[in-house]
Amino acid sequence: MQKLDSLKEKLGRWEAMARHLDELEELLELAADDSDFLDHITQQVDEVERQLDEGEFELMLDRPYADHNAVVTITTGAGGIDAQDWTEMLTRMYLRWAERRGFKAELIESTEGEEAGFKNATIEIDGLNAYGYMLSERGSHRLVRLSPFDSAHRRQTSFAAVEVLPAIDEGAPEINVDSKDIREDHYRSTGAGGQNVNKVSSAVRLTHLPSGIVVTCQNERSQLQNRQVAMKILQAKLLDLELRRREEEQARLRGEPISANFGNRDRSYVLHPYTAVKDERSGYETTNASGVLDGDLDPFMEAYLRSQVTGE
Repeated sequence: MQKLDSLKEKLGRWEAMARHLDELEELLELAADDSDFLDHITQQVDEVERQLDEGEFELMLDRPYADHNAVVTITTGAGGIDAQDWTEMLTRMYLRWAERRGFKAELIESTEGEEAGFKNATIEIDGLNAYGYMLSERGSHRLVRLSPFDSAHRRQTSFAAVEVLPAIDEGAPEINVDSKDIREDHYRSTGAGGQNVNKVSSAVRLTHLPSGIVVTCQNERSQLQNRQVAMKILQAKLLDLELRRREEEQARLRGEPISANFGNRDRSYVLHPYTAVKDERSGYETTNASGVLDGDLDPFMEAYLRSQVTGE
């Protein structure tokens, strides 16, 4: 019933816009050369156009779980120490984007690199439509720059993979995880965190046996807290797996190639010999690389979402 009420509300807004435009068309025929009346009609048309823009953007976010919070995992790819540093740079970029939007963001899991950066990091972003916005960030992110870790200061290409999952509460009806399907291991955490981190086996590794998905968490101080975070990430991964399966099945029924899945999407960040950031999926590009790395991601997100709606 809640879903039906939501759909009725959305449909009602589109129908109201259509009626408003019909009324304005009739008024336009009566306005003749009355400049004041024409100005009033122009203002009303501008208002309908604003409502139309809002409606179009709402359609861009009209996909399962778009209104949920997001769990974002950044994993180091090829590139050695530079790639680990790149993983940390991307983590900061998403934390800054969330701050700009007024969303709450928290680093809930990370593994430090040997010399710099992160081998992987997971953040949770709490805010309306966080998952819907962050879908634009899925895929492979490539960085080209002069390496700060190379004594010769040569150009280095680094990669990191970004995974975006819809956050759901533990025990939510969307995904029912049978405890018999989970193997749980405990080990000592590594990295910074004080004596408790290194002396107590508080880190948790959950293995979902049917799917083979493995989730770890070591950031929290207690084993119980780490298990709760790991379970949240595991449920999100299982839900994402189901959403991908449905998407591929729908594409197959429509006769579309399955290659249009998330793993083929990519964005490039070039800091040398010029500065540019280009999304290969939407075609959106900017030369303000520093702004993007500081969290200015909205233009990329809107361009991506628009390309998904229009198919361009």
